[in-house]
Amino acid sequence: MNANEKEVVVLVGSGQIGQAIARRVGSGRHIVLADVNQGQADRAAAVLENTGFKTSTLAVDISSRSSILALIDHAKQFGAIKFLINAAGVSPSQASIETILKVDLYGTAVLLEEFGKVIEAGGSGIIISSQSGHRLGALSQEETDQLALTPTEGLLDLPFLKTITDTLKAYQYSKRCNVLRVMAEATNWGKRGATVNSISPGIVITPLAKDELNGPRKDGYRKMLSLSPAGRAGTPDEIGDLAEFLMSHKGRFISGSDILIDGGTTASYWFGDLQYLKETH
Repeated sequence: MNANEKEVVVLVGSGQIGQAIARRVGSGRHIVLADVNQGQADRAAAVLENTGFKTSTLAVDISSRSSILALIDHAKQFGAIKFLINAAGVSPSQASIETILKVDLYGTAVLLEEFGKVIEAGGSGIIISSQSGHRLGALSQEETDQLALTPTEGLLDLPFLKTITDTLKAYQYSKRCNVLRVMAEATNWGKRGATVNSISPGIVITPLAKDELNGPRKDGYRKMLSLSPAGRAGTPDEIGDLAEFLMSHKGRFISGSDILIDGGTTASYWFGDLQYLKETH
């Protein structure tokens, strides 16, 4: 790489978790903020610009391969792509089964595939998954292999995905798929001298989460948090700290891994005080 050429951080999904990670790895680098909502990307860029970061923005729909390829072309204008942070996605209460699978499952798989072709040596990728993927029971080896290895354009045609009847299950399968695709793609990323990992957060305080914690379902959420081992929700900075470690020289021996960071909620869901959630989650 030319000594005068900048390194680039690509952030897909410009919410609080993505911004927290970008702050930790973006110093001295150009940060591309990609979001399906141009206004959201512009607002996040303004915050970063006001604290000394160099940014650009682009409206991107990760359910579209052509949109992802346009993002890569945009990022290349500013230098070599060193880091990918994918914090984009839709939740079970926000979208239909079809949209969740197209964005969270297929879109993430295409991001991993296409950025794996251009990531710089010494680079790293982080996929923000969710504790929800850990609430899905054990899959058969056939289903596991299909989620991990099916060519991206065939993923949405997998028969067992077509039988999903509720948005929560679609979200759980999508997040399990994220983890498995990271494992499968780690080999390709490694051939370029790069690492890639996923992070599965529990409830993290963001504006959306605050709305939920003060909305009509607040009692259920607050009870769940109070009974969890940590007794609280997480913060974007805690996710940022973990991602910074994974993307730094200290995390170079970690690739193809998923790290659950949920204050012990999943442990309690399966074996502790939160087992009552299995009836509805």
